[in-house]
Amino acid sequence: MAVNEYKVTGMTCGHCEMSVREEVAAVPGVEDIQVSAQTGKLVITGADGIDDEKVLAAVTEAGYSAVRA
Repeated sequence: MAVNEYKVTGMTCGHCEMSVREEVAAVPGVEDIQVSAQTGKLVITGADGIDDEKVLAAVTEAGYSAVRA
């Protein structure tokens, strides 16, 4: 089990959190997602070897930008 943490910029509300959660949920290996617009933090729990590039692309698809924390 791996835990990956990212810093997301541009989120301002619960709808933003939902958009990020929906896109990241489609990344293979992701099992749990915690996202907070207030802190700008995205924490993903899942299989070892979750592809960071796919997570970052999913956040971009949701309309935000992210970097690995």
